[in-house]
Amino acid sequence: MIEPGECFGELPLFDGSAYAASAIANKDSLVIRLHNAAFLKMLKDSPELYLRFLKLSSERLRFKFLLLKELACYGPEHRISTLFDYFKKSNRNISKKHHQLELTRQQIANMTGLRVETVIRSIRHMNDTGELTIERGKVFC
Repeated sequence: MIEPGECFGELPLFDGSAYAASAIANKDSLVIRLHNAAFLKMLKDSPELYLRFLKLSSERLRFKFLLLKELACYGPEHRISTLFDYFKKSNRNISKKHHQLELTRQQIANMTGLRVETVIRSIRHMNDTGELTIERGKVFC
C-alpha cells in the first residue's frame, strides 16, 4: 500500500532486475517514472533525499520482516491483530477520526497470507471477543 508522495518499484534501480511486483491504482494518480541514471544523480546531489529514501526503505523492510515472522509463527487472529496494531502505530490505513480500518478483507488476506474466508471468520471472532468492532460491515480498531 503506497501513500501519496511515496515511491514504489525502486528495486530495479539498484539491481537491474525485473520489478518484484505489480501496482494497481485504486484512484486517479500521477506517476513519475525515473530512469536509473536520473535517480542515482538525484540521490548523489541531495543527501537529504538519500536519507529520506533510506528511511522509507528501512520502514518497508521492517514491515516485511514483521509479516514474515507472523506468517511463520502465528495463527490467523494473531496475524490480523499484529497487522492492525502496525497500522495503528504507523497511522496508515486507519482513519484518524473514527479508527476505522481502510483495508478490504482481500487486502488483509494478501498481507497475512490467509484466505479471505479465514479473514472474515477471524475478524468476526475478534469482534465477538471485543478485540475490535464491526459496525455495518466496517472494522474499527
